[in-house]
Amino acid sequence: MTKSPADTAQSQKHSLRVALSDPTLKILASAILVATVGRGIFLTLTVLYFSRFVGLSAVEIAVILSASSGVGVATSYIGGRLADRFSARRLLVGMVAIEGLAIATYTFAGNFSTAVVIACIAVGVNRGANATRSAIIARAFDGPNRVNARAVLRTITNLGIAVGGMIAGLALVAGTAEAFRGMMIGAGVVYILSALHLRRLPGRVDAPRHDPAGHAPKRGISPFRDRRYVLFTVLSGIFGMQFGLAEMGVPLWISQDTSAPDVLISVILVINTLCVVLLQVPLSRGTDDPRRAGKIVMTGGALMAVACALYAIAGGMPVIAAITLLCGAAFLHSFAEILSQAGAWGLSFELANPLQAGAYQGMFGMGSALGAMLAPLVVTATVVEHGALGWAIVGAVFLTSAAGIALIARKAPTTTALAPAARISA
Repeated sequence: MTKSPADTAQSQKHSLRVALSDPTLKILASAILVATVGRGIFLTLTVLYFSRFVGLSAVEIAVILSASSGVGVATSYIGGRLADRFSARRLLVGMVAIEGLAIATYTFAGNFSTAVVIACIAVGVNRGANATRSAIIARAFDGPNRVNARAVLRTITNLGIAVGGMIAGLALVAGTAEAFRGMMIGAGVVYILSALHLRRLPGRVDAPRHDPAGHAPKRGISPFRDRRYVLFTVLSGIFGMQFGLAEMGVPLWISQDTSAPDVLISVILVINTLCVVLLQVPLSRGTDDPRRAGKIVMTGGALMAVACALYAIAGGMPVIAAITLLCGAAFLHSFAEILSQAGAWGLSFELANPLQAGAYQGMFGMGSALGAMLAPLVVTATVVEHGALGWAIVGAVFLTSAAGIALIARKAPTTTALAPAARISA
């Protein structure tokens, strides 16, 4: 019997309530909810603020985004590495607080050079904080609870950003520089408040300093020498370009190459948000099993390829047909995103050496950051420049990367057997 939307929402609410009964996850979730409201405000207003009130060109804004993303590639690994050597709790508190200060400081950016520096700081500490948070999850939870924690936090992230985006609408309605600045300063303050809440995290999320016998903790090999994990990270980063496709490629395709109205861009964003909020947690179950995680990623790759085909076909259709095809593609794209993320999370934990949880999660974060940095260039060179052929190319890229991840998951042994020893030392 198929569940109604109301039943699905009720089931999701129950799942979140059960998951949030864990004190550590509850602290992370409440802090993320507060922070992502601020992030939603920030993401909605920043580009427009640079354009309207600072006077930056589209090229200058693109350079700012690319440069800051490049810094984020490095700080993703650095953040995870530091989380293996110092208190992950204190690192996360410090990074989130610095990000809040940087966001508030955007209002003082009066030229291109200042904006680049502030953006690099903000994105750099954001990526480092993400890696540190992942290391905390790797230590605080085990097995299926790790992926479930990531799924819960991603659901809450989407809710927070949506709320923040609606709040930012007040500044858009006002349309003044003062309204934009006041809202962005408020977003920075919200981040700092979330950092204070993270101080309540328990000591067990920090890397172990000594084993039960009183010796220094053992260290595994560097993730850069783990060829299996490096390849997995690269392939995950390639698939992660789907986010850039959704943020840039799909809106440009709809507005420039289809007969669908521009308002459909907002509709597709709503479709994605609802799908993630309702389905990320239930569809993430079982991905602590590497083989299952690989199959789930492969399913996501196949759905993504079909979504790309539907996007492409919509380009030559009348209005009603184009809207139908684009909405269908958006649903498939959302499911592909949810499944690929769930499978990749599971593999990022299970294929990692638990003795260096931070370093491995930092490397995994590097792949995501690299995908985010390259996505605008790849999307422009394919979908924007070559239309239907470009859609075919990116669809094949997503399918190939998913197949590679599935092959790694099927063939590679995991380090699960090492996990108990690592948890004992923790």
